[in-house]
Amino acid sequence: MAAQTYVPSLLSRAGAVSALTLAAVAGSVVVPGATTEAEAATHSARALKVAASKKGSPYKWGATGPHRFDCSGLTLYSFQKAGKKLPRTAQAQYNKTRHISPSSRRKGDLVFFHSGSSVYHVGIYAGNGRIWHSPKTGSLVRLEKIWSKSVWYGRVK
Repeated sequence: MAAQTYVPSLLSRAGAVSALTLAAVAGSVVVPGATTEAEAATHSARALKVAASKKGSPYKWGATGPHRFDCSGLTLYSFQKAGKKLPRTAQAQYNKTRHISPSSRRKGDLVFFHSGSSVYHVGIYAGNGRIWHSPKTGSLVRLEKIWSKSVWYGRVK
């Protein structure tokens, strides 16, 4: 019982700054609006499932679903259904994500195909070197092996 009374009285005397320091030391700091890794993983897993559910949907330039998609339209739609907002184009999506190394990639991360410094295509990493994406005119949303080494990875925040 003494410990239960001690902590609240200590916190009331310590003040807000010290309470935040105590929380930081204890590892439980909450920053308003920040996404934890676990929350990001949950959104990414949901987005991956949404993208997979769109298998066979036709490609249409500029389309953002729910029945037709271009590459960034599929990623935008999938993350939107998972509760996250992304910009419209592949380049803007790359600029908005937290850039990660290939060795850090996880299912649900975005895979950006680039030429030099310009991003031209995006898909959602599905594991085992594969992505869900909407490739090009005349094709359908599908799971496909990553075909290039010119890729960057991004994690939706």
